[in-house]
Amino acid sequence: MKKIILTLLMSAPILGANAQSNPNPFLNNWSGPYGGVPAFNTYQLKDLKPAIEVAIQEKLNEIDLIANNSKPATFENTIVAMEKAGKKLSQVKAVFDIYSSNMNSPEFEPIETELTPKFFETNNKMYQNTKLFNRIAAVYNSSEKNKLTAEQQRLVWYHYSNFVREGAKADANSKAKIAKINQELAGLFTKFSQNQLADETNYYLELKTEADFDGLPIELKNAAIAEAKDRKLNVLGCIANTRSSIEPFLTFSNQRNLREKAFQIFSSRGDNANANNNNAILVQILKLRAEKAKLLGFKTFADWSLSNTMAKSPEKTLALMESVWKPAVNKVHEDVAEMQKMVEVEGGKFKIEPWDYRYYAEKVRKAKYDLDQNDTKPYLQLEKLREGMFWVAGEMFNLNFKQVYNVPVFHADVRVWEVSNKNTGKVIGVWYFDPYARKGKRSGAWMTAYRDQSRVDGDVITIVSNNCNFIKGNENEPILISWDDASTLFHEFGHALHGLCSDVTYPSLSGTNTPRDYVEFPSQILERWLATPEVLNKFALHYKTGEPMPMSLVERIEKASTFNEGFSTVETISSALVDMKLHLLENPDIDPKQFEKQTLDQLNMPSEIVMRHRIPQFGHIFSGDDYASGYYGYLWADVISADATEAFTVDGKGLYDAAVGKRLLENVFSIGNTVDPEIAYKKFRGKEVKTDALMRARNFPIEKK
Repeated sequence: MKKIILTLLMSAPILGANAQSNPNPFLNNWSGPYGGVPAFNTYQLKDLKPAIEVAIQEKLNEIDLIANNSKPATFENTIVAMEKAGKKLSQVKAVFDIYSSNMNSPEFEPIETELTPKFFETNNKMYQNTKLFNRIAAVYNSSEKNKLTAEQQRLVWYHYSNFVREGAKADANSKAKIAKINQELAGLFTKFSQNQLADETNYYLELKTEADFDGLPIELKNAAIAEAKDRKLNVLGCIANTRSSIEPFLTFSNQRNLREKAFQIFSSRGDNANANNNNAILVQILKLRAEKAKLLGFKTFADWSLSNTMAKSPEKTLALMESVWKPAVNKVHEDVAEMQKMVEVEGGKFKIEPWDYRYYAEKVRKAKYDLDQNDTKPYLQLEKLREGMFWVAGEMFNLNFKQVYNVPVFHADVRVWEVSNKNTGKVIGVWYFDPYARKGKRSGAWMTAYRDQSRVDGDVITIVSNNCNFIKGNENEPILISWDDASTLFHEFGHALHGLCSDVTYPSLSGTNTPRDYVEFPSQILERWLATPEVLNKFALHYKTGEPMPMSLVERIEKASTFNEGFSTVETISSALVDMKLHLLENPDIDPKQFEKQTLDQLNMPSEIVMRHRIPQFGHIFSGDDYASGYYGYLWADVISADATEAFTVDGKGLYDAAVGKRLLENVFSIGNTVDPEIAYKKFRGKEVKTDALMRARNFPIEKK
């Protein structure tokens, strides 16, 4: 029976299928197994806009009922009522976001452009509803609040502080201006994302001769051939303008002129002389953010943005980044010197450039550690590593994954697993896996929650997804990925586990709904399990022989584990520093290219490296507010994850120490935002975080204090 269902689902139309009897299937409550799932096999794009308009109005009506309740404000009739409001909108918005990130198209773009500001308008109406805020404030200031549980008190604080932060206490004139700014920003965020996606889609590197494939691993060659056929190009191969294609090409191509071309098309996204240029848009975004921050009573947008994070202030983040920056730059200079020697030995007459860095770093890795990516790749099969992730989740968090076929999917590539507790058998969530790159899918890798776990309105289990951009090779051949890609796979799965392990009452505090600079901690610590012998011996199996990765190779991986940390640290922190400095501007009337160059010059940025995300393509900070002046969060969270790792490896019995794992589950993965992260982490670790563990993990010198 399962095989029949699988065939039906995989052969059925994806998003855009013929609708069933309901005139607008988007407005049906999710039904079927697991407390309901999205009915992807019934949705049509034409129904999305009217469904969202209905769902928005329904939420606003629910909010008005709460605000105009004649009874005195209580936790139940105000705070809990807000937690239950907008269920239909949340469901429709989840599908809207899938269209935007996973299935974008020319037909969807005008809908996205029109509707995105409406979501912001809905939030404006909620946050600026004076009657609603007065009721929230009444609960917040009530002496009865002390009788609430700790989680309930946290929820009251959460809503109150969010309303204040969004301008609930501002005067009427300021509120009107803030609302207008938010809607303008929504349109600009959408345009920025669409422009970036257009450049990623429309620019590519053609491989016209056999010589153009020189040095490429067979799977990358096959992927390039398949990409050219898919695009109907009259050339032998094509390198798509996505990180998952460009970076391997820069690492292995022996053709320096083609490496330069590949680098240029990738680093120029959003910065080309065409209709998709993002420079003017991002300046508008910066100006509007600066104006909004002042209206909210903050000196800069960075000050406003960090007001609800662990860091609290830009100064703390700058101090952290600068403490790591100098040793990272020094390490880069050491590594480049070794690369330059290799160029000279080969008879090259050129200085290492950014399009050379990965290529020669790989050569140096081979020379120093007898290790290159082609040594590990035959053992890194995507599907085996997925099984390895499941195994780690079972060992650490008692989770079991069972693939299911009775759940509709939005694309034939997507598969679904039921997640349950191994000990009790209770189903706790559903995990969707969308692993492959395709036209209309944004680049990179990410986790999404379609629905948060909660118990406020019945026992609701979470629905989460992991989305990647691995390149498909030939049919019936395993997908082989790099070590970096394997780390990313585990990283994003860490976010998914953060959602799946959630065990809280209220959806606003559930899963990954934590401060931005804490949310990357669970994902970053999960990366540590990839390199354990337990995972490598069981799941790093040669794709031809099935033999496990030999211990000699495992040992070489361990010895080379901190190789190139200077590069990865510099390219990431340079982006974070530029992000922070952009949002510390009180008057951001800038030329983005000039600002980027001047800032990097002041930092003494090594000329051989560029920012991981140049300003015109920095989607993290210009496609929305979530990571704006918050890209530092990856480093902040890595400080925490390095320290947490030592709870296992230094203070414990190793990464599979059951007692430490139990503390990690109980104080990090399961509690969402029900406890202040600083308090929760200290409870797990027994002490406050220090940066020393990060410096050890990256093999950087520790400053004596």
